[in-house]
Amino acid sequence: MPIEQYAPELSKIISTDEPILELADGFGGAEGPAEGPLWWKEGGYLLFSDIHNNRRMKYTPGGKAEVFQEPTNRANGLTRDLQGRLLSAEHDSRRVARQELDGSTTVVANSFQGRRLNRPNDVIVKSDGSIYFTDPWTSPLPAEQWDLTFSGVYRVSPDLGTMTLLMGDFIVPNGLMFSPDESILYINDSRRGHIRSFEVQPNGTLAKQSDKVLVDLTGDEPGVPDGMKVDIEGNIYCGGSGGLYIIDPTGKKLGRVNHGATATTNLAFGGDDWKTLYFTSRNHLGSVNVNIPGNPVPAVKKG
Repeated sequence: MPIEQYAPELSKIISTDEPILELADGFGGAEGPAEGPLWWKEGGYLLFSDIHNNRRMKYTPGGKAEVFQEPTNRANGLTRDLQGRLLSAEHDSRRVARQELDGSTTVVANSFQGRRLNRPNDVIVKSDGSIYFTDPWTSPLPAEQWDLTFSGVYRVSPDLGTMTLLMGDFIVPNGLMFSPDESILYINDSRRGHIRSFEVQPNGTLAKQSDKVLVDLTGDEPGVPDGMKVDIEGNIYCGGSGGLYIIDPTGKKLGRVNHGATATTNLAFGGDDWKTLYFTSRNHLGSVNVNIPGNPVPAVKKG
């Protein structure tokens, strides 16, 4: 069954009869997946990363995927800041970068305490303009003395002046996302196969005593937690064993979208009403329609 229902609450979010669409394929290859989908609302199109081929793709509904920008320093996760500027987590340059409206590039973060970042993976922006990103230590290059030796989750202040290590005990921190009211930060660990949740303190750091494993997404089928998104009612959408899971804010699995690919690398809400759930795998881009809108990007300022 393409869409499995684990709990009755799923019917409010998606019908088990909803078709799963394959929109484009032929990306990534064995060495690097399609990743980082991002809906560009005012343009009516989706951007996503073709990491191994070092390019950013553009998909317009009803059309074909085409090259939007290259090279990209093999960028992975993408998002936008409050001013609508594009942020990307770049593998080759080992940094988080911001593309200014005039086309120039601003480095958001490329080192911590004088040591180069590992390989930034995913990035989000809070409604106050602060930037959060994951930086797994996957040893992509021969170790050098100025390299970090741990995986980090970081916060960068809105003025880019202060960078804070939030957590350093993940094996492979990957996708991250706030709850709708930004009181909770969810971060998944691809290696451990679960999502952890943290209460966010007023200064933007995490209350470490609130750390808990929200849900385990391991299983016998291929797929690990990777990119992650949240809808306006707080339901969580994340890849895992066998497909794309829909989870309520308590960690209860409501259902699973079985799109047929071996991995769900990332996802994004889009469309004029934010009710199209786009997802990437190692090689393709797909979508399925849902009933509850996703949180818009850029983030809407909270009062």
